[in-house]
Amino acid sequence: MTAALPSADAGHDALFFDLDGTLIDSEAGIVAGIGHALMAVGAAVPAREALRAWIGPPMRDSLALLFPDDPDRADRALAAYRAYYDRTGWREHLIYPGIGAAVRRLHEAGYRLAVVTSKSERYARRIVETLPFGAAFDDVIGASDDGARRYKRELIAEALRRLDLVASACRMIGDRRMDIEGARQHAMRSVGVLWGFGDAAELRAAGANLLVESPTALLAALTVPPDDAPAASACPAPHMN
Repeated sequence: MTAALPSADAGHDALFFDLDGTLIDSEAGIVAGIGHALMAVGAAVPAREALRAWIGPPMRDSLALLFPDDPDRADRALAAYRAYYDRTGWREHLIYPGIGAAVRRLHEAGYRLAVVTSKSERYARRIVETLPFGAAFDDVIGASDDGARRYKRELIAEALRRLDLVASACRMIGDRRMDIEGARQHAMRSVGVLWGFGDAAELRAAGANLLVESPTALLAALTVPPDDAPAASACPAPHMN
């Protein structure tokens, strides 16, 4: 039997949710935006499957790696990506089945909830405001437009500061290694979700405390019973050293 994470204690525990790949399937908007950005600067557009790996890390860093000797081209590509995303891309996503009900149940159970994402905070706030369960989140913490705050370590630190929380009372929930590594850098427990853009091997290697296969399994791991959903199993992952 998989050991569950501690449940909320009088509403003081907090859960930080990643956005892309955890709450929403944002592949369509992000991939289309990357394609638009690369065409805008005269670069070849990789296959869609290759571009899926771009979902998670800061877009600024991915473009800098693509154009290591031409920072101006990387900046122009980033500007083109942002223009597309601001106009169209932020709307191009789907909500993962069951995640809305899980978020509501966690909120009802007394957890404080926040979104912590490397996506631009402007876009992240806009997206969360349109989610039918968006009001359950106390705050949305995202990357700053100038890129000074964009890594999960920094974003988690900002979330802890804004919400006046300590890392030991929080959990980071996400689908990519960056979510797990950011949590580890704060000695914070983490939950890797298997319905997003990462996989079990990536999340285990990053050191996730627990892997879950579905939003229902997430509720079970947090000892919060779902409303009407059937039982689901959680997959254990190595604990932090």
